[in-house]
Amino acid sequence: MGSSSTTFNPRSYQVEIFEVAKQRNTITVLETGAGKTMIAVMLMEEFGKHLNDGRDKRVMVFLAPTVHLVNQQFEVIRTHTGFNVAEYYGSKGVDEWNAKCWQKELDTQDVMVMTPQILLDALRNAFMTLDVISLLIFDECHRASGCHPYTRIMKEFYHRSDCKPTIFGMTASPVIRKGVSSEDCENQVSELEGILDSKIYMVKDRTELDTIVPLAKVLNKFYHPNKFLHEDLKLKLDSLLVKAVKLGYISPKLYELLQIIQSFGGTMQVLCLIFVERIITAVVVERFMKKTCYSSNFSISHLTGGHSSIHGLTPKIQKNTLDMFRSGKVNLLFTTDVAEEGIDVHDCSSVVRFDLPKSVRSYVQSRGRARQNDSVYILMIERGNTIQRNLLFDIIRSEQSMMDAASHRDPSAQIAKICHEAESKSYHVKSTGASITPDSSVSLIYKYCEKLPRDRYYTPKPNFYYFINNGLYEWTLTLPPNAALQRIVGPADQNSHVAKQLLCFDACKKLHQKGALDDHLLPLVEEPLDVDLIVNKTECTSGAGTTKRKELHGTTNIHALSGSWAHKPNDIILQAYKLNFYCDQETYSDFVLLVESALDDEVAQAKVELFLIPNKLVKSSVFPCGKVRLDADQVKKAKLFHEFFFNGIFGRLFTGSKSSGVKREFLLNTKSDSLWRTSYMYLLLPLDPSTGLESDSLSISWKAINDCVSAVDFLRMTYLPDGGCRTRNSLNPSTSSSEEECKSPDILHLANKCVKLCNIKDMVVLAIHTGRIYSVLDIVAGFSAESPFDETSDTVPSNLMKFTDYFCTKYGIVLQHPEQPLLRLKQSHNPHNLLFSRMPPELLVHVDVSVDVIKSFYLLPSLMHRLESLLLASQLRDEIACHPSDSHISSSLILEAITTLRCCENFSLERLELLGDSVLKYTVSSSLYMRFPEKHEGQLSARRSQAVCNSTLHGLGTYRNLQGYIRDGAFDPRRWAAPGQLCLHPVPCNCGVDTSEVPLDNTFATEEKSTVVGKPCDRGHRWMCSKTISDCVEALIGAYYVGGGLIAAISLMKWLGIDAEFEQILVNEAIKSAPSCHLPILTEIETLEVKLRYKFNAKGLLLEAMTHASNEEGAPSYCYQRLEFLGDSVLDLLITWHLFQTHGDIDPGEMTDLRSASVNNENFAQVVVRNNLHQHLQHSSGLLSQQIMEYVQFLEKCDNKCTLLSHGASKGPKALGDILESIAGAILIDVDLNLEKVWEIFKPLLSPIVTPDKLELPPLRELIELCSWLGYCIKTKCTMKGDKTVAELSVQLKDDLLVRQGCESKRKTAKAEAALHLLEDLKVTLSVSMQKGGPRNALFGLCKTEQWPLPSFKATEETSNFVSRITLHIPNLRVIELVGGQRGDKKGSQDSAALVMLYELEKLGFCNIDKV
Repeated sequence: MGSSSTTFNPRSYQVEIFEVAKQRNTITVLETGAGKTMIAVMLMEEFGKHLNDGRDKRVMVFLAPTVHLVNQQFEVIRTHTGFNVAEYYGSKGVDEWNAKCWQKELDTQDVMVMTPQILLDALRNAFMTLDVISLLIFDECHRASGCHPYTRIMKEFYHRSDCKPTIFGMTASPVIRKGVSSEDCENQVSELEGILDSKIYMVKDRTELDTIVPLAKVLNKFYHPNKFLHEDLKLKLDSLLVKAVKLGYISPKLYELLQIIQSFGGTMQVLCLIFVERIITAVVVERFMKKTCYSSNFSISHLTGGHSSIHGLTPKIQKNTLDMFRSGKVNLLFTTDVAEEGIDVHDCSSVVRFDLPKSVRSYVQSRGRARQNDSVYILMIERGNTIQRNLLFDIIRSEQSMMDAASHRDPSAQIAKICHEAESKSYHVKSTGASITPDSSVSLIYKYCEKLPRDRYYTPKPNFYYFINNGLYEWTLTLPPNAALQRIVGPADQNSHVAKQLLCFDACKKLHQKGALDDHLLPLVEEPLDVDLIVNKTECTSGAGTTKRKELHGTTNIHALSGSWAHKPNDIILQAYKLNFYCDQETYSDFVLLVESALDDEVAQAKVELFLIPNKLVKSSVFPCGKVRLDADQVKKAKLFHEFFFNGIFGRLFTGSKSSGVKREFLLNTKSDSLWRTSYMYLLLPLDPSTGLESDSLSISWKAINDCVSAVDFLRMTYLPDGGCRTRNSLNPSTSSSEEECKSPDILHLANKCVKLCNIKDMVVLAIHTGRIYSVLDIVAGFSAESPFDETSDTVPSNLMKFTDYFCTKYGIVLQHPEQPLLRLKQSHNPHNLLFSRMPPELLVHVDVSVDVIKSFYLLPSLMHRLESLLLASQLRDEIACHPSDSHISSSLILEAITTLRCCENFSLERLELLGDSVLKYTVSSSLYMRFPEKHEGQLSARRSQAVCNSTLHGLGTYRNLQGYIRDGAFDPRRWAAPGQLCLHPVPCNCGVDTSEVPLDNTFATEEKSTVVGKPCDRGHRWMCSKTISDCVEALIGAYYVGGGLIAAISLMKWLGIDAEFEQILVNEAIKSAPSCHLPILTEIETLEVKLRYKFNAKGLLLEAMTHASNEEGAPSYCYQRLEFLGDSVLDLLITWHLFQTHGDIDPGEMTDLRSASVNNENFAQVVVRNNLHQHLQHSSGLLSQQIMEYVQFLEKCDNKCTLLSHGASKGPKALGDILESIAGAILIDVDLNLEKVWEIFKPLLSPIVTPDKLELPPLRELIELCSWLGYCIKTKCTMKGDKTVAELSVQLKDDLLVRQGCESKRKTAKAEAALHLLEDLKVTLSVSMQKGGPRNALFGLCKTEQWPLPSFKATEETSNFVSRITLHIPNLRVIELVGGQRGDKKGSQDSAALVMLYELEKLGFCNIDKV
């Protein structure tokens, strides 16, 4: 229920009728203006109390025969009730609704106000059934006769229904024909009662009714048929009509009308309706009246229906005219019967029947429009016309008979005439209940044809013709060539109309059986995906596959790096892989990777380039080295080595601090098993330098590992529970040197040993107070711990003037050897306090490992990240496991397919996505073409669109958990952590998910722009654009196509859930179904084969490919549309694959531009004309012939240069580009789907194929990029001017506003035209002096204007002449390098080079050159 209703106090006769209508089906007969609608409102209030009493919600339906009445009654019901009310009619698009749309309305609305055809169609299509309707109201119910929708609703559905709604009919005249006798009126009344299954009820006491609705006084005005106009009238007519008057063009009837209007006087209280029979009469008489002085005091207009007349009014104009009449702004309204019934035009002072009513209904209803007190109803009658006289006599008698028949109905008597559907033929769909009858089948055939594919040269429509045999009519129907059924002959019948209906009825049945009509008996346009094509169907989520939607997803664990050996006390056997690092500038230590599972062969032999600084490259290689056995003690030491170095270099060895209030602890003092996760477990250990590069044997550097263990033991002993460090005297380091040697001046005292000064360089040490690892660079001569801070650093002097004071105060450490020189350290971590780059030796623990090992540690995160990515890719490949065994898809190729641009790698999925899009389109297109030979191009395109759309691909990708494999964020070394390492920069999980996987739920989706994408939490959850998953699906298809061809790509698609495979027999059937070629056309086909340089095996395929749907010669049952659908995907794939292979070094954006420039209808049209293929197009369109001829002439003027795309306007008829695609489809089938053979044929036809250096962007794209680069803002405004679009583009410069317009039939073309003008405006015109220095000055001036760096010149001397090379850098665009001509002096050669550069810039569109 909606808002509360407006208060209404019913009259007594309304209550009387209401009480009757509550008890039984009722037809109320009340004069116009008596308030019939309010009785219906009272009934709605009553029935509305019980709408939701049952299991299913029910609705009330109010039917009105016209849109005006629907609007009017909708407003009344909405105003006077609290129900949810909606109105329905054709122009609201209701005819295109499906079952889901209707169900939504039934669920949300209480009252549905509609035209009867809308309800009839909804019932026939089984979108609605009568059992959901509790109350069905018929306004102007007298129309329920013949084949009116009122009648069809009752006969086809109501009388056949077991659950019938309550009926309430409203009319002012239940008799529609003239009728004469009471018996005839009785029959009409009984017929109406039978159809509506209702009893007529009239008010017994009319006292109140006569007061409320006074009857108008009926006046007869006679005019003489031969009466001429008076001379005084001629003088009063407008000068424009004098000639017409003299010639007698103004009829006596019109003259009498002028007299009537003159009798009204000049008062504005007049409100007069003048009824005419024809629309043209209303228009002409209105115009005449506006020209005469008789009507100068009146505001005149006319009101007619829409219909198909050129003078018909649109619903909007009709509504505005009625509103003006109601308000009194128009007081003289000429109208047809559109104003007779239903429409509220109350308080008319007079009604004139310029043309007499033809029925008692028309008489009663038009008279009811005069409802003012003392109003008049004027009938204009031709004097002496007995036909008119008898007509009026019959109507008046019929009115009386009607009133008698209606008022004397026995309310207790049974309905005398129950209506049964005489027409027994009907066709029902069991699954939905939809039905069709011969009566409704004709319109369905036309509707089916309207939904078939069309173009501007051909409108599909049915063709009917008949012949008479032995007095019987036999109709034949021919449907368009793209229909599922081409020709059908109907049964013979004595009635031509019935025979045609029966023909259409049979055709509709066959169309449904062929799948051309769905189970709601509507034409199939956008179909649900076929079960056989999309296997893994998932529920479509709103926004899925779009960039706007962001989703939370988890990260898949790498199975190859999982293990449980770290928690086992026994000996273990691990797979070993040597990691070798090579750099021509530095040396690095080799490492070994130990894992529980064997790695993929490709990963086990990977080669990865690591970029350190510009011009410094480290080449890393992986080599498999078999298995390695480690005993329990070795495992313990190896883990400790891992924990010590990875935490010491990339993390921290101490937790807590005084400032934070957390107890400071040595990380390795306690058991560290919690740092080793079973899902991520491996070892990286240094190798002894003696291990060769290619050696299969391994020599792990246990010496370094053992020394690391000793350092850890020392730190465990040294680090006190309260967070301080022991003093130097209490450490008692174990050294190999004697006490006397330690006193030598060449010896340094470290925290754990004494070392010689000569051995200190490159020593790896750890600071006992911070846990940071350093390498020693040198001794700081002349400085010791007694030196002040300000002498050892450039920092601001501290209050703690000496190192000894600082360490004592900060850490409680008393230095025992403050006289020792400080050591300069190279920090092996991100520095935080530069003061500690010089440090007392006794605070350092020596770890006996090579500095090369430390340097290698810094390479390990990046290398392991790449190896982990490759392992993830190989894991995905193993999960797919569908490619042929002889076609191995490389892990690196799959890695490229799951890596987004956000990763900032030198590769991404975009190129493969572009290719995969074409592969997917081709495989789906060919599968649909073969599987559904009876479906037209529109249906195939709809199915393909749904199969390849981002929403579908997103569902398929998430079904296979691809989101867990996608790499969607740049590698952050700070977040990377090896097994046993505590991450220094944790990101706690606040996602609300306790598991690593995230449920596919809208709870974990958002459209918030502020959501950060690609940043994972510690559980691996990260936000991802929904479209990224769709892109990854396409990229994977592209990767498999590159690695294994079409077979591998189809197998992958099958794993995803797209079953695009089909049997070879379907190809054979497609060839067999090709049309046959008769002799005259055969010669033309052979000529075309010569041009194509290919001879068809099935020549009918080429004939079909060249036949436009408009071709009428021989009434072919075929056209090129299906082959065009197939060929479109063929050329798309072939050209994309060619560009992919030919231009492997260009970025994906440029690749997309190349494909767009090559794969478009305009380019294909040029190819067709260039190869003279258009001469063989079979069609019957004069417009198409004219446009082809004009296009050919246009290309000849352009000297066949491909300049059209650069101007952004598509000049070629679409049919030309279509036939190139259809020929490609025909050849594909004829060569048994051999794509290589098709390319062999098409490559010469398409040449020259655009290359990056020849690529010209469309004007709008070029303008956008130029303005983006220059920092200008573009504004676009599009308006309609007739049937053309006017596009206005404006660019705001620093000191000026440039505005240009384009006017074309298409919005895109109009924008392109405007952009082209703006590009010309933005070009700089240069006046170049050819005198010495002129070209250079012009170039320098251009660089200054565009804010470019000045060009550089490099001159070389050749045989007494100079040649200059010029280099110009255009920021964010390109670097241009050119060579000038030879000149006698250096400056002259620079001018020559500058001039060459200016010409190049002019060619690129940066300037126009004007020589001086």
